[in-house]
Amino acid sequence: MFKSVGLVARFDKRKAIKLVEDLAKYLGAKGLEVCVEDTLAEKMSKREKTIPLERMKTDFIITIGGDGTILRTCVAIPKPETPILAINMGVRGFLTEVEPKEALAAVDKCLKEKFTIEKCMKLSITADGDIKFPDALNEVLISPDEPAKLLYAQILKDKEPILNCQADGLMIATQTGSTGYSLSAGGPVLDPSVDAFVLTPICALSVFRSTVFPADSSLTVEVARPRKILVVIDGHHRQIINSKLPSLTVTRSKHVTSFIRFRENFYHRLRSRLLFKGLGGKI
Repeated sequence: MFKSVGLVARFDKRKAIKLVEDLAKYLGAKGLEVCVEDTLAEKMSKREKTIPLERMKTDFIITIGGDGTILRTCVAIPKPETPILAINMGVRGFLTEVEPKEALAAVDKCLKEKFTIEKCMKLSITADGDIKFPDALNEVLISPDEPAKLLYAQILKDKEPILNCQADGLMIATQTGSTGYSLSAGGPVLDPSVDAFVLTPICALSVFRSTVFPADSSLTVEVARPRKILVVIDGHHRQIINSKLPSLTVTRSKHVTSFIRFRENFYHRLRSRLLFKGLGGKI
C-alpha cells in the first residue's frame, strides 16, 4: 500500500502547477505523505513539503508533463527507482499513461492497487574506464563538443572491434529510447519484449545503418578524434570528456524504470501518440 508520494511537474505551464496543487490536496486528504519537487515551491500558492529530486524516496512518484519531465525525473531520483505514474501534459507524451482529466481517478486506482508495473531496461555508461554517468532510460548520445565536426570512432562489441564510423554522432538506445531520437535518426523501433539495444549513427559518411545488439552485450566506442567529446544522457545530463583517446562503454544497467500502467499497451501508444499522431491516431 502506498503511504507516500512525490509530485514532479514541468514548471513552464500554469495548468501543470495547478494540477500539482490539486493532487497534493487530494492525496493529503487520503492520508498520504506528499513531497513536492523543490523547484516548484515558489510557483505554488500553498506551501507544501518540498524535496530535491535527488532525495525523493517516496513509495511512488507522479509526473505531470511530457516525456522530458519523465526523463529528467529518472536521471535524478535515487536508485532503485520508485514506480512512476505519468500524467500527460506534453506534446506527445509517449511514455505517459493518463490525461489530466483522469488524474484523480488514476490516483484512486493506485491506492486500490488496480494497476500493473511495466519495467523498462536502462543503460549503464562509463567513460575512460572510471567516469560514471547516470543511467539512461532512452539513450546516450556521443558527439563532438562543437557542431559541424565529425566523430571518428571505432566500435567494439565485447572488446572485439566490429565497426568503424565517421558521423556527426552516435547514439545507443534502449527499447524505450528506440521510439525517440534514435527513430528520428533512422533507427528501428524495438518491441519491448526484444531484449536488446540499438546503435544508431547520426548523418554517417559511410553506408552505416542502425545495428541491434543483445542486451547482455558490452558496447565500447573508442573515439580517434576529436579528443573532446560531448556525452548526453536522455537529453538532460551533459558532460564533456577530454582525453587523448576518449572511450565510452555501455552495458545493461542493474536498475530499471518502473511505470504504473492501467490499460494501454506499447502498440496502442505507438499508433496513437507517435507514428500516426498527425492522423488523429488512425491508420
